[in-house]
Amino acid sequence: MIRRTLKNGLCVLMLSLPVCLFAQLKIVNVTSLGAKGDGVTKNTAVIQKAIDQVSASGGGQVIIPAGRFVTGVIKLKSNVDLHLEKGAYLLATTQRIDYGKGPASALIVADKAEHIALTGYGVIDGQAEGVLKDLQVLLEAGVIQDKEWKTENPWHQVRSAEINRPMLINFEDCNDVQVRNIELKNGSCWVQRYENCRDMVFDGIKVESNTYWNNDGIDLVDCVNAVITNSFFNADDDGICLKSEKRNHCCENITVENCIVRSSANAVKLGTASHGGFKNISIRNIKVYDTFRSAVAIESVDGGVLENIDVNNIKAVNTGNAFVVRLGHRNKDEVISQVRNISIRNMTVEVPKEKPDKGYPMEGPALRYPHNVFPSSVTGLPGHPVQNVKLENIEIVYPGGGDKNVACIAIDSLAKVPENPAGYPEFSMFGELPSWAFYSRHVEGLQLSNVRVSYKEEDFRPAFVFDDVKQLQLDNVNVMSGKAAPALVLSNVKGFDARNVQLPFDNATGIVTLK
Repeated sequence: MIRRTLKNGLCVLMLSLPVCLFAQLKIVNVTSLGAKGDGVTKNTAVIQKAIDQVSASGGGQVIIPAGRFVTGVIKLKSNVDLHLEKGAYLLATTQRIDYGKGPASALIVADKAEHIALTGYGVIDGQAEGVLKDLQVLLEAGVIQDKEWKTENPWHQVRSAEINRPMLINFEDCNDVQVRNIELKNGSCWVQRYENCRDMVFDGIKVESNTYWNNDGIDLVDCVNAVITNSFFNADDDGICLKSEKRNHCCENITVENCIVRSSANAVKLGTASHGGFKNISIRNIKVYDTFRSAVAIESVDGGVLENIDVNNIKAVNTGNAFVVRLGHRNKDEVISQVRNISIRNMTVEVPKEKPDKGYPMEGPALRYPHNVFPSSVTGLPGHPVQNVKLENIEIVYPGGGDKNVACIAIDSLAKVPENPAGYPEFSMFGELPSWAFYSRHVEGLQLSNVRVSYKEEDFRPAFVFDDVKQLQLDNVNVMSGKAAPALVLSNVKGFDARNVQLPFDNATGIVTLK
């Protein structure tokens, strides 16, 4: 049902599926078993009975018709398509205890199932406000325990632990998974999580979830062979996120294409969990807006191997940062991450001066210290460089306005930028940076071709800082703004080749080489 072809060295999943996988098999409308779409009656047992019947018969469709059907936890089983017709609302129960007294179950779960689907033009609503209100009552009564509750975390937020807040979907160890056209909204935690699953298609889905923190739009964890296409994500946390939580597993052969993302964190992210790694990932034709952090974040900090990443055609407006590539070491063992073979091309980004997600229901946590605008960055560790990065056809417009009175790292004091190997990977993780457009440190094999950067207000910092970079190539790099030289700083750079570098002043003063 899914055929694979190679394109640009990446494995791409090509869709060749009928509209309904199970059209010729058993079809059960939940109302035929007594379900009521009145928005009050809890239909958990009836919906589960329908799923069980269809799966036991060899497979088919469970229909949720138009109406408001309340349910608790349901388990999707092999060969079943849970189909929500137009006008159907599958409403999560707001009674937190229905998700278990211990760690919260997701609303819809699947374990070791095959040929399963969530389809149709209906809505799955997590009703997060009601769930969280009831959770608060249970926490205060001591019915549910939570070590994080009322404990301020590094983001200066007070919130209940993720394990106590139910996701909408959690599938584990499943094969041949399809999620098509449905709308997912109002999650209490990650909206949907898929772990160690294979052969997956997500197409035409819509995610609207800004109710609470830790509200990723979609998380693929150590999944293989997946496509996410033609979808919309508006999430409080990362919009589209790939994770790797096991050392001997990885996310591999995944395509994200033709999507629109709005996030109070990162739009598209590989990491932060990165124990096994990410291989053969294609991210293309993505529109990003009103996003607090990076349009694209590529990170391996837990010992995983991250390689063969192709990012192409990204258009981001009102977004806090264009891209960040990070190799770190926060895992406790001696295994060091590896990050290599990354291509980012055809990207246009507008970075605003003000907070990009200001006014959204749950804004990203603003830094508690004064700072100038952060540049995009590619950073590794001493002796463990990021390898082979190509940046091509990129244009970034910054607000500028850097002020020495706010913060300043002079170009002769680059060593003051902390390595922060175990820090949470974000573009702001080093504190103040010495450049306004691009910062690179500990990189081997870095190519910039057809790159244009500019700012709207004067900034005292140089546009580019390259520190401990080997085999640096610049071809048609244009710094369109700048009144204070230099524009490029080379510190401990070996193997430098520059062609057609355009600066706002003479190259003799615009490029400074430090030893």
